[in-house]
Amino acid sequence: MLRLVVLISGGGSNLRALLQASEDAEFPARVVAVGADRQADGLAHAEEFGIPSFVVPFTSYPSREAWGDALLAQLREWEPDVVVLSGLMKLLPAQVVEAYAPAIINTHPAYLPEFPGAHGVRDALAAGVAETGASVIIVDNGVDSGPILHQRRVPIEPGDTEATLHERIKLLERELLIQTVLDLANNDIDLKDFA
Repeated sequence: MLRLVVLISGGGSNLRALLQASEDAEFPARVVAVGADRQADGLAHAEEFGIPSFVVPFTSYPSREAWGDALLAQLREWEPDVVVLSGLMKLLPAQVVEAYAPAIINTHPAYLPEFPGAHGVRDALAAGVAETGASVIIVDNGVDSGPILHQRRVPIEPGDTEATLHERIKLLERELLIQTVLDLANNDIDLKDFA
């Protein structure tokens, strides 16, 4: 059984999809804890599903590195096989990446390497492209620059706003995240290939 710790900053819609998937006894992974860098709305999903949670507030530490040390201490308590970033809006400090890489995955609302960074949906709309997408990647020390595990295109429709486009992308992100977790648990993706 693959042990997952999910890190969030916001509403946690991808987290909720993972929690729902793992309710199936046949699903080969379990979320063992949910962490956040602030008092995120998505922590309510952990509570609803009876999953322990923790908050390591970024603003409570004098530096990114000090925050990273505190986050790393929390992660180690849960002994995850894979750390899932699901809307965590902070770059992980190097010591966290080094401790768990390549077993850190992240969802991103664009067809990487197109539109990396915090505003992938807005950037795609501003660029006037006909399609964007969703990706699941391995986290490295760059910005959305790690190896791509799964991705799929999403057409941009006339009249799309950032909100409408992002909602369609989120649906795809959830599917891709669950597929990636299944592939990891079933050894269809071997993280050792990325070490």
